[in-house]
Amino acid sequence: MAEIYFKAVSLCNELNLNHLGKHFGFNKKYQWDEPLYLTSQQLDGIIRFPNDKSVYIFSFGSIVFLNFAHHEMSDFIDYLKKIEKDLSNTTLDYFDDYNLEINPNEDFSINYDRMMLPELKSFHSDIISTVLAKSTALDKIEDGINKLLDDIEDMIHFLEEGHLNISDERLAKVSGKILGFKYNTISYVMLLDKPNITWINEESQNLYNELEKLFELRDRYEKIRHKTETLLDITEVFTGLVHAKRGTRLEWMVIILIFAEILLSIIMYIWK
Repeated sequence: MAEIYFKAVSLCNELNLNHLGKHFGFNKKYQWDEPLYLTSQQLDGIIRFPNDKSVYIFSFGSIVFLNFAHHEMSDFIDYLKKIEKDLSNTTLDYFDDYNLEINPNEDFSINYDRMMLPELKSFHSDIISTVLAKSTALDKIEDGINKLLDDIEDMIHFLEEGHLNISDERLAKVSGKILGFKYNTISYVMLLDKPNITWINEESQNLYNELEKLFELRDRYEKIRHKTETLLDITEVFTGLVHAKRGTRLEWMVIILIFAEILLSIIMYIWK
């Protein structure tokens, strides 16, 4: 019986695979849905024992390690930080793992932390890595949007107390973050898109569909989409109230200026 250990981490929102690919000797232009795959040959010199180890690097900032120990993952990420400066402040806070067992005497089975296969095929690692990468990226997005919900809750609390001291800059930042989460989910993580191999291989498509349901990718996407739309609705309300408040202030300023001009005219008339 053989076993493959998958460990996925989400480090950032985007990685330049063309730049990384050139560094590892791949002179090709990577498509937006194509991961950079590194074998033991490219890992030699980065980690001490590269045999039977490989790495999938995805453009949306997730990396999946096969048969890596934790310290080897750290060594590889430290190596990447020397190439990609944007990774300098990244941590391993968002991660997931999965095990794949190959046993000719067992039937195919799948559950939340393990898959059993009678025979390993080339697409199995590709599909598992893709789903794990998306799942960890979703963890990062979900955490970010929940923190943003806490910020919005504070703004609502101030509004309930009758305060509306919210600057346009803060509203713009909040709206930008919300749109960023929505854009990252659809464009970078590509949750609604399947790997190319699923369109030409029915077995790989069935496996992807099962793992997609297992990790609840679409359900989690729908929750994020609903939260972003709710947050955008709330920020629109705040924006409308702030603009209305500013408009009222301008109207009062015009009234005061008109009153001051009339008063000044009366005073000048009396002094004549």
